Amino acid sequence: MTADRAEHVHRRFLERVAAGDFPKADLPHDLPLNAERAVGIFRSQCISRHLDRMARRMQKAGQGYYTIGSSGHEGMAAVAAALRPTDMAFLHYRDGAFQVERAGQVDGQNPIRDMLLSFACSTDDPVSGGRHKVLGSKALTIPPQTSTIASHLPKAVGAAYSIGLAKRMRPEHAALEPDSIVMCSFGDASANHSTAQGAFNTACWTAYQGVPLPLMFVCEDNGIGISVKTPPGWIEANFSDRRGLAWFACDGLDIFETYATALEAAEFARRNRQPVFLHVKTVRLFGHAGSDVEAAYRPKAEIAQSEEADPLVRTAGLLARAGYLSPADAIDIYEGIEKACEAEMEFAVDRPRLKRARDVMASLIPPKRACKRRNGPSQDERTQAFGGDEKAFDQPQPMAKLINWALTDLMLEHREIVLAGEDVGVKGGVYGVTQKLCERFGRHRVIDTLLDEQSILGLAIGMAHNGFVPIPEIQFLAYLHNAEDQLRGEAATLPFFSNGQYANPMVVRIAGLGYQRGFGGHFHNDNSLAVLRDIPGIVIACPSNGADAAMMLRECVRLAREEQRVSVFVEPIALYPMRDLHAEKDGLWMRHYPAPDKRIALGDIAVEGHGDHLAIVTYGNGCYLAHQAVEKLIEAHGIESRIIDMRWLAPLPEQAILEAVSGCRHVLIVDECRRTGSQSEALMALMAENGVKSFARITAEDCFIATGPAYAATLPSTAGIVDAAVALAKGARKDG
Repeated sequence: MTADRAEHVHRRFLERVAAGDFPKADLPHDLPLNAERAVGIFRSQCISRHLDRMARRMQKAGQGYYTIGSSGHEGMAAVAAALRPTDMAFLHYRDGAFQVERAGQVDGQNPIRDMLLSFACSTDDPVSGGRHKVLGSKALTIPPQTSTIASHLPKAVGAAYSIGLAKRMRPEHAALEPDSIVMCSFGDASANHSTAQGAFNTACWTAYQGVPLPLMFVCEDNGIGISVKTPPGWIEANFSDRRGLAWFACDGLDIFETYATALEAAEFARRNRQPVFLHVKTVRLFGHAGSDVEAAYRPKAEIAQSEEADPLVRTAGLLARAGYLSPADAIDIYEGIEKACEAEMEFAVDRPRLKRARDVMASLIPPKRACKRRNGPSQDERTQAFGGDEKAFDQPQPMAKLINWALTDLMLEHREIVLAGEDVGVKGGVYGVTQKLCERFGRHRVIDTLLDEQSILGLAIGMAHNGFVPIPEIQFLAYLHNAEDQLRGEAATLPFFSNGQYANPMVVRIAGLGYQRGFGGHFHNDNSLAVLRDIPGIVIACPSNGADAAMMLRECVRLAREEQRVSVFVEPIALYPMRDLHAEKDGLWMRHYPAPDKRIALGDIAVEGHGDHLAIVTYGNGCYLAHQAVEKLIEAHGIESRIIDMRWLAPLPEQAILEAVSGCRHVLIVDECRRTGSQSEALMALMAENGVKSFARITAEDCFIATGPAYAATLPSTAGIVDAAVALAKGARKDG
């Protein structure tokens, strides 16, 4: 068996078509495609095949990079032909033929050049600007996807859901047509991933309740995932009889059957506004990826069997039997496309590539977009929405109440805001933060979701694709770990991989951190933000009091609406109900509700006090503890302090922090997160790199949080801050 299977399959195509050596196949009585469309699909298949060959050549010559081919999956061109180019498509990484065929439906497209530029990682690549070999195109309504297995399925559910919601309240930046559907494709192996299973379950759960969800799942079944085979019949057994998910199946090697079935499935989803599952049988040619040696784990006879099932040979035979295209003309088309691909390859490999860090990073932050100016709600609207709460505006309130009021004002002002999460609706959240919002704005804007964090974030990402500004809630910080890839692998990477053409603007609210007395354990008290801190491009906000929380939340919504940013708004659970600071009923930790037009801009920190002995740099619960400590420091030790509330943890407001500590003899960093992976690590480095002479840190221990009386034993305390400050002032402490 020759080493270069791609060239072997290439030669066999030419030999078999010239000899008329076609597999036996029956034509349908009424052909669903005329000659022009059928031959067009064959052209798309040939382009996809030759693009795979060019990619392999480029990689071998050091002019191209890691690539996963689409050979064997060329039947997806027929699926593309059955859809509209305005139907958003989240593609499997083997869908080159789908993208080529869709490009033929939109004027001004050159898929050969565009895709080769992507393979070459050229800055001219129209989708990623040279950052990755991806399928995707803004003009073709294909958000770019990399090889992230099944992580795109939850957002496909969200995008499909948004179509129905947009009919009720169309957002300013809506992108999808009211009668469109969403298509999302994946492999048979990926269908087993927990992310995929969550998406299927969410789609069925939604459809079961009669909620419109025009969604088309397409499973491309080649029977193997890298080297692990899919049990024969597994996909059908798993999906053909699911409640709420209509089943369709076709032979992906037959373009007539594939087109007809895909058209039927798409029209079912479009007409009934229900999800469908299309099972497309395919084969895999040339192994898993460019570097994969398939013969190392797959029998030679099995490889040869797949190669004999070459979909291009099958299509040429079907077209010949239909009288649409002679074998000689099929070869002419194939060889003509080969020459065109070779010429474009020579062009692509000479185009410029990214070299500088700043150029690579340029698309991490999406571009700003124009938004209509909003005058805010009228007084009558506010009075009606608040339902008497306005009488309490003149009285200081705890954080939970002020966040609730801020959400109310924001939802009155911006009709495209939608809240979603477990228990946020009728119950009003575990801690009452979203109380009455469902009553005020309706269940279509305050959505009680099923219990699946991946689906909650996927819903938000998909809705953002269609112009909504989602505010999903993760009930506890520890629960984020089930779904963190939806932020890391999807929401935060989308501007990067699309060169800023696509974004997922949203505000993720997360109740988190420690110090809960009566409701605890490590699942309800999670004091680590490390999982968020290393995601490039996102904003992390953490308020310490109710007034700041309201104004910072408004800024996060502005960042989403106008700058298309992804923000994570971490709400310290222990501070939700906090009223007192030093003594019972002193009410010193409550705040008045700030006027609706007041915001705290990204990067603005707070500095309280003017003492030059000590600067305490902290955030969240640390601010509360620091305020208790500074009184003891001045009374018992004569240490005058200032408290610096960072507020914004990413991007870290480094210059503002350095200016705030300037003139102080000592700096104490108080970080309620664990020593390893906490903000304190970056802050210690910041102090050292900028010549601060005396500094130290106090953090939580590298330990989970206990339930019961020891709930705060591993966390910073007021007494601990006092002791650390005194030790630092005496020069006895650098880190603790």
